Amino acid sequence: MVERKVTMKKVLCILLAVAMVFSFVGCAKKTEKYIIATDTTFAPFEFQAEDGSYVGIDIELLAAIAEDQGFEYELQPLGFSAAVTALESSQADGVIAGMSITDERKQKYDFSAAYYDSGVVMAIAADNEEIKSYDDLAGKRVAVKTGTEGATFAESIKDQYGFEIAYFDESPFMYEEVKAGNSAACFEDYPVMGYGISQGNGLKMVTDMEKGSSYGFAVLKGKNKDLLKMFDEGLKNIRENGKYQEILDKYISQG
Repeated sequence: MVERKVTMKKVLCILLAVAMVFSFVGCAKKTEKYIIATDTTFAPFEFQAEDGSYVGIDIELLAAIAEDQGFEYELQPLGFSAAVTALESSQADGVIAGMSITDERKQKYDFSAAYYDSGVVMAIAADNEEIKSYDDLAGKRVAVKTGTEGATFAESIKDQYGFEIAYFDESPFMYEEVKAGNSAACFEDYPVMGYGISQGNGLKMVTDMEKGSSYGFAVLKGKNKDLLKMFDEGLKNIRENGKYQEILDKYISQG
């Protein structure tokens, strides 16, 4: 009888040990660290600071959402194309890189709710009091950056408002053109212009944003549903508690 009690005690100990092992496994699974890939240079969403760290809207939004939802991640700045490749080859669990949500991309990826709605604005020299709307551009010249949404938008309205277009390869050259008075205004992606103004580029916005693309956090289609759900829930929470707007205001200014 004594021997049987000892045996039962050993069995209970073994069962308890097994339960603890499974408990530890469960905890380890909950604290899984996700690999999140991003671009390397797309200010103000992600770019490298002077100390070598990566900063920007995407970087801070991800950090705030992860803190809100209690998940861990490792950020991998790879460049946009490499980030997408890493996602498709399952080397990354998600991508946040100013990635436009398109019907074509939806065939391969599942997207979060849009965390940023981009678009085009018109900007003029900060001391210019004459240009207030598209109507004031008649007979004048405007500057655009080749290949951007800003250039496409300017081209779509130039005949309606009677202005000419000057093309530039880099945004800083376009800004200097406007500040020098050689062009009355320029058209630029809202977040890019907003960041430039916050950094003292000498311009100001004078129009509302014309709707463009929306950015979303992406996972491979059918994969990492829990991560996507946490991103959406965290995004909703930081919008409600003001953290989202705080992050945007840090990087974007209308002048």
